[in-house]
Amino acid sequence: MSAWLVALLALQGAADEGTLVIREDAGEVAREGFRLSTVQVGEHVQHWKLVTNVRYGRGRPVVVLGPALEVGPDSQPVSLEYDVIEPQGPERILGQQGRARFVVRTLGRRTERAREFALSGPMVVLDDSVFALYRFVAWYARPVPRALAAIYPRSGRREALTVQDLGLAATTLNRDPATLRHVTVTGGAAGDVHLWLAPDGRLVKIEIPARHLSVERLPAA
Repeated sequence: MSAWLVALLALQGAADEGTLVIREDAGEVAREGFRLSTVQVGEHVQHWKLVTNVRYGRGRPVVVLGPALEVGPDSQPVSLEYDVIEPQGPERILGQQGRARFVVRTLGRRTERAREFALSGPMVVLDDSVFALYRFVAWYARPVPRALAAIYPRSGRREALTVQDLGLAATTLNRDPATLRHVTVTGGAAGDVHLWLAPDGRLVKIEIPARHLSVERLPAA
């Protein structure tokens, strides 16, 4: 567990919540609200649960994405409840950790399908249009590159990613100069992904140059 994650656990206590502004080509396309909380599952065991919701609809068909992901103390995914509203019809996606595997079931109006993903090493759950989920990717970052698997429940694909903590670097946050911890994620279909974290481990900025996309956390009110 990295030093900034230890700081996160110590400083945040039971919860962290906020809003991410999602921009493509500098124009705002959506806002994503999220809440991270702790879940007590035993006398000495604590899980983390991230609930997030984002609605796309500016100049495009309305899509609402609402995953709720629970991870264990080892940062591995334990369960997923994911409501999807899109023009093709609503879906509910359920994920559950099993014996050395993570099983994903997708329930549509008239269809049901399932897929299993082997838990053979570090794994994260991601979505091309939901960005608070990258928080758990950052938890795996170390100064030495580290390999992990990413599964995308909506598309059913699996990717091999590499995550690395590059240390502190100068950038901007909400147009103001800032010095933040820089984490890179490489190897996936999105191209290079740049994560920027506050000193206490909060994910405050994401950049995906190949998609001309940036995501920034709004300042606390």
